[in-house]
Amino acid sequence: MTTDPLVVFTPSGKRGHFPVGTPILTAARQLGVDLDSVCGGRGICSKCQITPSYGEFPKHGVTVSEDALSEWNAVEQRYDDKRGLKPGRRLGCQASVQGNVVIDVPPESQVHRQVVRKAATARAIIMDPATRLYFVVVEEPDMHSPTGDLERLERALREQWNIEAVTADLSLMSKLQPVLRKGKWEVTVAVHKGHKDTVARVIEIWPGLHEQGLYGLAIDLGSTTIAAHLTDLDTGEVKASSGLMNPQIRFGEDLMSRVSYAMMNPGGDQEMTKAVREAINDLTTSIADEAGIDAALIVETVFVCNPVMHHLLLGLDPVELGQAPFALTTSESISLPAREMGLTNMNPRAQVYILPCIAGHVGADCAAVALSEEPGKSEDLVLIVDVGTNAEILLGDTRRVLACSSPTGPAFEGAQISSGQRAAPGAIERIEIDPVTKEPRFRVIGSEKWSDEDGFDLDIATTGITGICGSGIIEAVAEMRIAGLLDESGLIGSAEQTGTTRNVPEGRTHAYLIHDASAEGGPRITVTQGDIRAIQLAKSALYAGARLLMDEMEVDRVDRVVLAGAFGAHISTKHAMVLGMIPDAPLEKVSSAGNAAGTGARIALCNIGSRVEIERVVREITKVETAIEPKFQDHFVAANAIPHKTDPFPELAQIVTLPSPSFNTGGDDQNTGRRRRRRS
Repeated sequence: MTTDPLVVFTPSGKRGHFPVGTPILTAARQLGVDLDSVCGGRGICSKCQITPSYGEFPKHGVTVSEDALSEWNAVEQRYDDKRGLKPGRRLGCQASVQGNVVIDVPPESQVHRQVVRKAATARAIIMDPATRLYFVVVEEPDMHSPTGDLERLERALREQWNIEAVTADLSLMSKLQPVLRKGKWEVTVAVHKGHKDTVARVIEIWPGLHEQGLYGLAIDLGSTTIAAHLTDLDTGEVKASSGLMNPQIRFGEDLMSRVSYAMMNPGGDQEMTKAVREAINDLTTSIADEAGIDAALIVETVFVCNPVMHHLLLGLDPVELGQAPFALTTSESISLPAREMGLTNMNPRAQVYILPCIAGHVGADCAAVALSEEPGKSEDLVLIVDVGTNAEILLGDTRRVLACSSPTGPAFEGAQISSGQRAAPGAIERIEIDPVTKEPRFRVIGSEKWSDEDGFDLDIATTGITGICGSGIIEAVAEMRIAGLLDESGLIGSAEQTGTTRNVPEGRTHAYLIHDASAEGGPRITVTQGDIRAIQLAKSALYAGARLLMDEMEVDRVDRVVLAGAFGAHISTKHAMVLGMIPDAPLEKVSSAGNAAGTGARIALCNIGSRVEIERVVREITKVETAIEPKFQDHFVAANAIPHKTDPFPELAQIVTLPSPSFNTGGDDQNTGRRRRRRS
């Protein structure tokens, strides 16, 4: 018996078997994949562009050969000739299935495009950027005192601005003479001097007084999303914030999958490096357009990222990070020209600074959180959790700071969830379940109204209700626990046990029905037993990492908890506590820091003294390695219960009374008082 080829779509993770010859667009529609098309599959609109990936994909259990799709055809060639297709792209309506294949749907081909909610947090920063503007009057040339234009520019900077020495590369020197003469010997120059530089570098020059500003990018390069803040290097004001999905998702949703891809596919690391650099170039162009500035005015970029992203950004092989002792190529900060990294959509002489990494699994993003939140200056003991696909955790006060990373996986961001999706218009982001009636009410991204309020249907007429995102699934599971639909072990009860027909059978388990639009051809959104298990695994890893740091610090309680990251900014602290994502603490002492890593990147962009500071601080942070610590597994297993098997969570108990049903034992059900049926 021959099995039809397997088609796997990323980033959604949806998959299915389809007969040879099935157009990719058809497969996407049958699976409910978010792939756009306006022309009805005639190859005119080009909105269904997709990117096939080839090679070994252990995560998906598939090998993709070069002939997995039909050959390039005349329709695609015609479109490419007229408008151009990015290298590697195909039209989903024209490319058909010939074998097992992994298909990436890029953000611009998605109907409900990603909302990367990593907005800039308002922050007072002392402005002392590495790149500044200087207006100078340069001496005109004199045959009796023969010196070059660059030397006279250098003298003007020294005499008028006390800048002792400067250099310039060939591309700057090639425009020096015409600009000096156009400006009648009055020019504005952008001069860059890093905190380790002995000589300043002229990186741009304009005739006369330049008044169009000077900008830098602070980029938080995450496993799932890339977020950028376009920042005025004079005022520190964020002119625009923008983001996109990390295209490396198609090589693996988590870091170790990407390391595995590099190990099993020769040249795979360069492939991922190319993909992320192209994405950053696209993001640079789009954020400049959004702010209405010339991208050539972007003269500096600061990056923060985890160690695997760090290596793939720089074009370094990440394989050593996938095995003990998790050695980095370098943990020091890095300063280099942007063009060395292939970042070409900004000023051609732009400079890059990458914050230092703390250790093999704790990267520059964690260093940026430390720079932003300053746990080492806290008088009380603070736990800082940067929630993401790979969570970074800091615990400390004025005495000592500890750090670790915890592999939570992508479940918190909507991946691996049956009705899950990234945060986009139409996704359920908030939910409440009435503990008496067991009926849900919810809010979706794009509307401020709850589903039981007047005007909700009108509000969502454009987007519809499409799925559930990370913050929504956290609240859904916690609300199910509060309402007695879910027991401490994470088991969903039956309709008889819970008293609601919303708990529906699903195979040998049950699911909770949130929304059903299947009669109108829409989605049926449920929380399944598999979803609960995925969330349990993610939250247990997060809690176990935090608890490991507390063991090292020899404490059982923390004074306060800070949730960082885009995801941390959008989850309810109460629901996070009910779920047991974080250790017990007074709820008023649990706060959100927004995108702390992005804030740290902005601080480093705007103040070179902060670069010196963080390079000192990372050397004083104690790294705890979760991967080899035996206690991690013990903490992980105990944290599987909701909220926890052994920790009584006394602070939580003061504000929430959790019912105690048990859906996996005989006897009276403690939630409904009914006699439970035994399974035969």
